[in-house]
Amino acid sequence: MSGQTAADRQSEHAALEGLLEVARRLGESSDLSLVLQTVIDALRDLLHAERATVWVYDRPVDELFTHVAHGMAAQVVRIPAQRGIVGAAAQSRQVTLVPDAYADERFDRSVDARTGFLTRDILAIPLLDDEGALVGVAQVLNRVGGAFGESDIRIGRALAAQAAVAVRRARLLEDHEARLRLEEELEVARTIQQGSFPTALPMVARYSIFAQSTPADVCGGDAFDVIGIGAGGILAQGQPAERVIFLCADATGHGVGPALSSMQARGMVRMGAQFNQPLSVVAPAVNRQFCADLPAGRFITAWIALLDTTRNEIECFSAGQGPVYVFRSGTGQFEVVDSDALPFGITADAMPFDQTQRLSLGVGDMVVVLTDGYSEAPSPAGEQFGEERLQQLIREGASGPLVNLMTRIDTQVVAFAAAQTTPDDRTAIFIRRDA
Repeated sequence: MSGQTAADRQSEHAALEGLLEVARRLGESSDLSLVLQTVIDALRDLLHAERATVWVYDRPVDELFTHVAHGMAAQVVRIPAQRGIVGAAAQSRQVTLVPDAYADERFDRSVDARTGFLTRDILAIPLLDDEGALVGVAQVLNRVGGAFGESDIRIGRALAAQAAVAVRRARLLEDHEARLRLEEELEVARTIQQGSFPTALPMVARYSIFAQSTPADVCGGDAFDVIGIGAGGILAQGQPAERVIFLCADATGHGVGPALSSMQARGMVRMGAQFNQPLSVVAPAVNRQFCADLPAGRFITAWIALLDTTRNEIECFSAGQGPVYVFRSGTGQFEVVDSDALPFGITADAMPFDQTQRLSLGVGDMVVVLTDGYSEAPSPAGEQFGEERLQQLIREGASGPLVNLMTRIDTQVVAFAAAQTTPDDRTAIFIRRDA
């Protein structure tokens, strides 16, 4: 400091006043774009440079990104956190001064080639929070009227300390607001999904029907439908029906993506029901569509059925859905309904999707369709609830109100898991012939 000239001291005094003004402005804003714009303008003006950029560190992917920079269009640019001069400053956590950019092998010349700008010298300053963690890197280019010096480094460090706090605060608030928006959107999706399930089931003489879906997350990958069918197609909810179509679908995973897939299955089955198409036509069409739409590794298990009360018969098709049982009240035994094909969306040609099964129902017999969220519910020790426990609960409650049976199963499964819910969605359909 003793070797400073009066001009140097005056310049640093002006810079200090500028820093105080910048600190005030940074404290007034929590918008990341505005914070970054304030910082790069201050870097450029206080350090008498031509351009400045702030690269923000994205820790989960170990990248630096910027979308606010002098001389660049408003777009997000990402680079590995080890690349170039800014990468060197990020890795070392030290100020990096490059007096001749083109003489440094770390310098990336492609930006100059693309923009027509000529970079001469670079000052890169890491932005560190109060715990020393990397927040980003400030990069200043081409000091006007001479090379960057010790005074510029001191001013840059002081500004970087202010900027690190402001950027971190803005990112935290931005993440919080993003989470709130996501929660709002998920709630809308949940409302739409739950609102699409039938609120009143068809009135079917001599039969009892119950269906329910409980998502493990805000949105579930399971879906169900119970559709009364008349001569003109789909009947209004709660109307008497002699023929009823059922759907139980379970998309891989749970959340918004699987919810969209399971709801797509519901829409396609409803379209087939509206035009009175047989299951042997609906099932292959659903599979072909999912093979075209779903990414690799995604699929949907589903059970589609048509109850004809005049014949006391269910025609059904299972695309990998299970367990599906027929409980025979006369013997107290269960018959397992095997799958007819692979889940929807895996293959369009390897096996037929047009061969259905027919189940005859005697008085007291019941068809039970459950997604694996019940049988695979784990205890804290890792044991699964299993099908034997499910069958025992069904056997004990088979003759009573189906809502009571459903309540007991749900209560027992959740208690077994020792949690507020199970890791996977739970969907069930019960169809019992009463007379």
